[in-house]
Amino acid sequence: MALTYKKAGVDIPKIRQSQMEIGRLIASTHKLQKKAKIAHGFGHYAGIVEVTGGKLLATHTDGVGTKVVIANLMKKYDTIGIDCVAMNVNDIICIGATPISFVDYIAANKNDQQIIKKIVEGLVTGAKKSAMPIVGGETAIMPDVIEGKGFAFDLAGMVVGLVEKRKKMVLGNKIRIGDAIIGAKSTGIHSNGYSLARKAILGKYSVKDKVRGVGRIGDALLQPTQIYTNPVLEIIDKCKVNGLAHITGGAFAKLLRLKQIGYEIDSLPKIPPIMGLVEEQGVKSEEMYKTFNMGVGFCVVAPKDQVMHIKTIFKKHKIISQEIGQIISKKGVFVNSIKIA
Repeated sequence: MALTYKKAGVDIPKIRQSQMEIGRLIASTHKLQKKAKIAHGFGHYAGIVEVTGGKLLATHTDGVGTKVVIANLMKKYDTIGIDCVAMNVNDIICIGATPISFVDYIAANKNDQQIIKKIVEGLVTGAKKSAMPIVGGETAIMPDVIEGKGFAFDLAGMVVGLVEKRKKMVLGNKIRIGDAIIGAKSTGIHSNGYSLARKAILGKYSVKDKVRGVGRIGDALLQPTQIYTNPVLEIIDKCKVNGLAHITGGAFAKLLRLKQIGYEIDSLPKIPPIMGLVEEQGVKSEEMYKTFNMGVGFCVVAPKDQVMHIKTIFKKHKIISQEIGQIISKKGVFVNSIKIA
């Protein structure tokens, strides 16, 4: 029987239903503060409020999911903080915001100072890669809530970003049929889909096992999420950009956050070996494209005449990119002719 994300415990359609209900509830709070006007609410990559002086503040929060399980299995904690920063900053830049501050939240079953220090070292590394200060955080020791043998923890963060002017916001509304989709290479699974990846791989292998082309499985699974902040902000500044998407949970279906239009993806790079290993364990190709980034961690939607300039900027920042598709009239997301959303 084929493995699916749903069978691994994550039902994406039901999660989206829950998110819609949450969106309706929180919308009732949008007019509570007279000093801040909602410029863009729930449903995109960040919420945006306009404050005195016309400045736009964007906020977003995210965590690293069950990747923390791999960190525990490997007893390696110095990179998971990079993932936490990446998951936040890569989202907030999708609306054109520059990350300006970050706070973290570590919840653990006990106070292991050495491990917590390693986690924070990773957060600092990610912040430096993003040119963003960490201004505070919280470490909560909750043995009755966070359960597990040895050290068990969860990690999340919140980022604040700044958009100089309304016209600088990138919300996807300017996307047009014929625009190109440029994909920036991922460093691996990043920080989504680990419930399925663990169920598929760790049923046969251990994190210490080595597989040809993959290396030690635990190392491949812990490879930090690529941070796209610097090249994407330069692209926004120097190129015409119609849409930006961080490819995370739900994979390329994330593109529909930008605009309800057609996204045809037909020129993806070779998938990372660790994802090939997941697929080999009985995960169908369609499920892979609905769950994992498949080698592309970030997408830029832009007019065709901007493609070379965008690729040059990514290359300057040592990130490989390529044109992976285009915008079409038929609504939905199509990967290699398969409709995934």
